Amino acid sequence: MPGPVDGSTRAEIGDSHSGLNSANLLSSRPDRIPHATSLPPISGFEAGGIRDGEWKCAASLTSEAARAFPRRVAVAVSSAGISGNANDPCELRISYRELNARAGRLAAKLREIGVGTEDVVALRLPRSIGIVVGALGILKAGAAYLPLNPQTPVAQANFELDDSGTRAIVTSAASRDFDPHGRAVIFLDEAGRLPDESSAHEVRPSDVGALTAPHHLAYIIYTSGSTGKPKGVEVSHSNLLNLVRWHQQAFDLAPTDRMSLLASVEFDASVWEMWPVLCTGASLHVPDETTRRDPEALRDWLIDRGITISFAATPMAERLMSLPWPRSTQLRTLLAGGDALHVRPPASLPFRVINNYGPTECTVVATSGPVTSDESADVLPSIGRPIANVAIHILDEQLRPVAPSQEGEICIAGAGVARGYRNQPKLTHAKFVPDPFDEDLDARLYRTGDLGRLLPNGDIAFLGRIDNQVKIRGFRIELDAIASALDEHPAVKQSVVIARDYEGDKRLVAYVVAENCDCAPSVTHAGLRDHLAASLPSHMLPTVFVVLDELPVNANGKIDRNALPEPSDANRLTVTTYVAPRSATEQRVTELLAPLLGIDRVSVEDNFFMLGGHSLLGTQLIARMRAAFGIELGLRALFESPTVAALAAEVDRLALIAAAQTGEAIRPNLIAEG
Repeated sequence: MPGPVDGSTRAEIGDSHSGLNSANLLSSRPDRIPHATSLPPISGFEAGGIRDGEWKCAASLTSEAARAFPRRVAVAVSSAGISGNANDPCELRISYRELNARAGRLAAKLREIGVGTEDVVALRLPRSIGIVVGALGILKAGAAYLPLNPQTPVAQANFELDDSGTRAIVTSAASRDFDPHGRAVIFLDEAGRLPDESSAHEVRPSDVGALTAPHHLAYIIYTSGSTGKPKGVEVSHSNLLNLVRWHQQAFDLAPTDRMSLLASVEFDASVWEMWPVLCTGASLHVPDETTRRDPEALRDWLIDRGITISFAATPMAERLMSLPWPRSTQLRTLLAGGDALHVRPPASLPFRVINNYGPTECTVVATSGPVTSDESADVLPSIGRPIANVAIHILDEQLRPVAPSQEGEICIAGAGVARGYRNQPKLTHAKFVPDPFDEDLDARLYRTGDLGRLLPNGDIAFLGRIDNQVKIRGFRIELDAIASALDEHPAVKQSVVIARDYEGDKRLVAYVVAENCDCAPSVTHAGLRDHLAASLPSHMLPTVFVVLDELPVNANGKIDRNALPEPSDANRLTVTTYVAPRSATEQRVTELLAPLLGIDRVSVEDNFFMLGGHSLLGTQLIARMRAAFGIELGLRALFESPTVAALAAEVDRLALIAAAQTGEAIRPNLIAEG
């Protein structure tokens, strides 16, 4: 079992930077405090980490892979309509030689405009070959990348660009209407090519490592902030390298492996999906958007493409585990993370499931462990044990170790702890505190705000949040940030936002007190949602708005969240004026939809997604409709026909087609009446 990082290794992987030196990469020293609930840096399942003399940045390792495997497929992108054949010539692919060359040309372009070490370059591209070329090219230039989803609201994107001090933006020609506010803009096509690629030169491979030191910034990812503004997490190259090395060894990653890229670019899981694969010479496979959202289609794609390792956000992973899988599937490992895992894999599943935990501030993954299929277990799956060169402490409010089996705050030390928050020294000081378990006074401990306890077998149990922060479908959300944005609406006097659980599906519910004056506009579901959508990403938009005369308070005068009423038809703002079902088919669709969304009734003109529906709930609705109506209906139908009326019309259309093909007579709504 590998031990803690020693002094010579520290000298290789962590130089001092801004007062934070190489000792930040030390594993914890629990022997300094008696009875510490501290777990070893590597235990049982975990393996890997950085060995002596192994310092190389991710861009250098990818360049080495390109020289070793120049003709091997680096990235392959599927699009809607492409067949499931893994050797489909219509699939858009790029070899390691081409990837390295295009990234080198982008790096040279960035260097020409003055981009260098510690500079930030925004990467505003969808999941594609372009996003991989862009990220690699930015690192080759010695800069750090800031991933931006093209769908991010303009106000939030501009804040992140300004706050990060972005020097340049790498984006697509389709984004020419995006205002860069004076920043340099470089366009890449979907294959990662520059417009003037034929005349561009490359950064020499020997220059890449020379431009980058372990403490330099590799990327910034913004997460939700309690003040209403997101906070940028600065992750160094040494942080990233530890993740890469651990992953390569823990999961036996080889150049012959195929890994999926499912996460959105602004979700830090995309870092985990990309860099271990590229640094190994394995291939990265990207499904189309419809496939990515549909569990059954995704399963088929994973099988057809011969994917061997895949990450899926917890809700999707739970759905994938519930599906039947052929024994012949090449998938050997399904990585889950982003939310608390509520189910265990069936014993018949032909691959192992690994549950992972880690905040963005600790480089994606801090703990990891296999999930057993023991259905007799009456507790949720654990979050495993610390990964290589990382230590976990379970502490009380004074950062003292709690007794074994007692709950406390999960605090993280070691090689994954990021540099801090961009331009927020006070918050960095509050969350990245001196590590009392390490002999080096500069070593830091990250306070996650998560509750956990040490289990008898050495695993860690995740028990929820200490503060008012939640995770929904893999996104970490500060509920107060949403309330702060709501309070800026002229019709809102006061608001609070909570997450309610509907049969295992968390949804955001906003409670508002309206301004009681003639000058204020009326409060409507559409008005509040549109107001929030102007500044917040889609995953932070409440699906339910409840209007109250006043918010309940406790004896201390604080808002009593436990006393907030359940949403009902009497207090919930409706999306549209209620229209009752007009046919047996519409009636049956509403009966299937209402309990799925946790509401009393659904208007036939209500939009599924405006009511809080999302792709995972959509797959459940489609499955129920297939069973109820006996028709073949795909998830795409829900995106194209999101109202009850439109879905019912599609059901009737498909029923008529089926009847015509079988030659059977059919009465209108016959299936629904059955």
